[in-house]
Amino acid sequence: MKFIDMHCDILLKYCEPNDIKGDLYENPHMFDLKGCRAAGGIGQFFAIFFLAPTSPRLARIQPITDQEYFDRLYTVFKNTLKRHEELIAFAGNAKDMAHNEAMGKLSAFLTVEDGRLINGQLQKLKEFYDLGVRLITLTGNQRNCLGAPNSRDANIMAEGLTAFGKEAVHWMMDNGILVDVSHLSDGGFYDVLAISTKKGIPFVASHSNCRSLAAHPRNLTDEMIKEIGRTGGLIGVNFGPEFLNKDQENKHSSTDSIVAHMKRIKNLAGIESVALGSDFDGIHGSFDIPHVSHMSTLFQAMEENGFSLDEIEKIAWKNVSRIILQCMK
Repeated sequence: MKFIDMHCDILLKYCEPNDIKGDLYENPHMFDLKGCRAAGGIGQFFAIFFLAPTSPRLARIQPITDQEYFDRLYTVFKNTLKRHEELIAFAGNAKDMAHNEAMGKLSAFLTVEDGRLINGQLQKLKEFYDLGVRLITLTGNQRNCLGAPNSRDANIMAEGLTAFGKEAVHWMMDNGILVDVSHLSDGGFYDVLAISTKKGIPFVASHSNCRSLAAHPRNLTDEMIKEIGRTGGLIGVNFGPEFLNKDQENKHSSTDSIVAHMKRIKNLAGIESVALGSDFDGIHGSFDIPHVSHMSTLFQAMEENGFSLDEIEKIAWKNVSRIILQCMK
């Protein structure tokens, strides 16, 4: 089964100075090129995730500015493309992806997770685009120039996008960068929804699940899921235990729980709204799918739980292909 995964944090594993020469072909983490290609991967979204300012890991690599941090992970991304050009190539739109697939290569889509480096400057968005960024997760788990993050604090959760955040979302939708609301506050979600509805351009939640099944604030309410479906957007189902399980102390990620969230999204928003957003290397626990090479385990579980081949193909790659064609330039 071919597949496209909308979110992976493997670049984060190479953020320390001595890691910049790290090789993504084969490694001890959850994602590598060897396993992805063997499993049928045709597209992977690689996130440059900005660690929280208080992160102990970030403290170990200080002093480093946000720009230096971005540059370091971007270098790992570019080195990977150069070093393994027979296996993987950059993709910035549907035409690139079709060309790469015809050449037998994995398409690499570059994303930014937490737009704080934008720092209130539309010019920075243009620079990101020119570097190949085609999706931006608006916030991490802290406020930034775009808006407020998800939170268990109801007041923070109700906050929307900043005035600049709304301007940035308009720019992204007009210029071919996917808007991603995973990590965003509920108030921010509805601000993005209003802009999406007005412009007729969909947005995504690249690695979020159903709050009704797992009450994590990064997950989506049933109403949000329905609205994403109405606007033609996508939800990439996250494999992290805390985003899957009703019992937040349960640290196991099972295929059954992943399929349950897929079914819920399908029933609320339609099969065209479901995608994969594994969050490989950004999640912790025990896993029925511990590595990208095990993706066939999920597709088998989906079939055993009543998904048709056509539905599995839509979730695995066709829905994301549609969004790429519709939104990326």
